[in-house]
Amino acid sequence: MISTLIAEATVCDFKEALEVKKPKSWLKSVSAFANTAGGTLFFGVNNTHNIVGLSNPQKDAEDISRLIKERISPIPRFILTAEQEYGKAVLILSIPKGTNTPYYYKADGIREAYIRLGDESIVAPDHILHELILDGMNESFDSLISKYDAKDFAFSSLRARYRKWTGKSFDDSFLVSFGLVDEDTNKLTNAGVLIADDCPLRQSRLFCVRWNGLTKAGGLVDAIDSAEYTGSLILLLEEGMNFIKRHNRMMWRKAPTSRIEMPEYAERSCLEALTNALIHRSYLELGSEVHIDIFDNRLEIISPGGMVSGKNIQDLDLSKSIISKRRNPVLADVFARLGYMERQGSGIKKIIENYETEVNYSDELRPEFFSDSSQFSVILKNLNYGKSIENLVIGSKNQAIKSENPAIESQNQAIETAINKMNANKNTRSKAMVLFKTYGNKGVFGRSDIATVTATSYSSAGELIVKLKDSGLIEEVKGYGKGKYRFIENKF
Repeated sequence: MISTLIAEATVCDFKEALEVKKPKSWLKSVSAFANTAGGTLFFGVNNTHNIVGLSNPQKDAEDISRLIKERISPIPRFILTAEQEYGKAVLILSIPKGTNTPYYYKADGIREAYIRLGDESIVAPDHILHELILDGMNESFDSLISKYDAKDFAFSSLRARYRKWTGKSFDDSFLVSFGLVDEDTNKLTNAGVLIADDCPLRQSRLFCVRWNGLTKAGGLVDAIDSAEYTGSLILLLEEGMNFIKRHNRMMWRKAPTSRIEMPEYAERSCLEALTNALIHRSYLELGSEVHIDIFDNRLEIISPGGMVSGKNIQDLDLSKSIISKRRNPVLADVFARLGYMERQGSGIKKIIENYETEVNYSDELRPEFFSDSSQFSVILKNLNYGKSIENLVIGSKNQAIKSENPAIESQNQAIETAINKMNANKNTRSKAMVLFKTYGNKGVFGRSDIATVTATSYSSAGELIVKLKDSGLIEEVKGYGKGKYRFIENKF
């Protein structure tokens, strides 16, 4: 019976005996369970789940109730039950997630709120404590009134997106009805600050990096491309997606009646993941920001703040509906009105479903999710990584894609071979390879582009152009401005 209860408990701690003289050892777990997702304490059970029993369960039960009431503030809801197995008594203390957070342990001259991190109860960091306070007040960060006057800020990004999505003009009264401006004070709410064109919140930033290789130390050139964006959340979303699209290379093959496109990443999944990262993140942690990190084999989007429920996403069954609690409901509502997301909170499901519809999807390429108390991560696998074009498949029928001309693969291999045979030193050849892997045989680039992706000077970029031209690898193209080039197709 008790072993079944232990197995059913999502989060639990075990105590061989009740510690009365130094009760902080278990009371901090009471605080942590009430502040996060709830949990269960088993008294009379050791850490290996063996039942040792309690000698005086009646007195222990009285002491547990007394110490919780004396040392946890406010007093959380709890259920204390007694069980017996093999003649040994066990007390089971169940604490649901509280509604009057934060729940403090107060004794010994200290007052601390705890949260769960893995199988430990730790003191809540300042930004999480602030979230607990807001949650206990039934408030959210984005709904709070800021110090900024609405008249000092413009919303051109919001107006443009609203016009594009609805076909109608954005009326100034919508700023109030959308929850971006407080009608009584004419001050921006925090949501309004985050949506304004010149958002003054320093922690509202987006960092994007295309790394060279599988880690952040890829070799000669660690970063192929990088960018930092500030401003309206709408701008951050658009620029973040532009960065992803720039590095989302497309393979394609001819089919009998059409062209089959095979992107490295499902664009809609990227949009869902980035939107969720910007909207559902914590803005209470100063110095924090959202990151997009693209490697050869994956794309990672990392945002500050774990799940609002206090649970870890990796511990949940993603095949079932996940009850969503929105950290920033005002922002979520605005982005739903702009067509970026749905109000039903189905983002994770959509990320997975959009991946599953891609031509060369397989189960090992399923998107992965990870969270703890401080961050939330989405990992999207490169659908084309490590696959030859002959082995790609169409849909769920596993029907091989056949073509008379495997043009892309053979063309790329030929150009890479030619780069390796260039009459140049290893450093120059490496930069040329980075350039080709970034732009392929379709992309157009100039001297400044080369300087950016190879992390080199403007003059060195010019020298690389000369080397590539002398080797017959690139040609100048018209219609894109002066000094624009691309790698030559159909030559090798």
